[in-house]
Amino acid sequence: MIGGIGWYYPPTVITGITSKMRLYREEAFGPVATIFKAQDVEDALRIANDTSFGLSSAIWTADSDEEAQLIEGLVAGAVFVNGMSISYPELPFGGTKDSGIGRELSMEGIREFVTLKSVWRA
Repeated sequence: MIGGIGWYYPPTVITGITSKMRLYREEAFGPVATIFKAQDVEDALRIANDTSFGLSSAIWTADSDEEAQLIEGLVAGAVFVNGMSISYPELPFGGTKDSGIGRELSMEGIREFVTLKSVWRA
């Protein structure tokens, strides 16, 4: 345990989470890893999409069919395959559902900050 002034929460792994628990529906900010057990790919997609959030997701697989199924089935602004979520300036980044609208970064992101004006003359 770390002593001294301030707050400290030790890194924690939580398993056995059910849909009736608050942690199932809310993001845990801090050194907390939540582990969900899925029976198969369809069940994993059901669990992953059963949220009001959709910023980004990460999958790990060596099976190209499974990869395609997960990419297609995940409802998120980004899917990272065999790596963690990261922002690249050349790729648009943003979420779905309650994780925001629009995109940042890349040409698509720049357009989010542009106000267009149409002028028509007869």
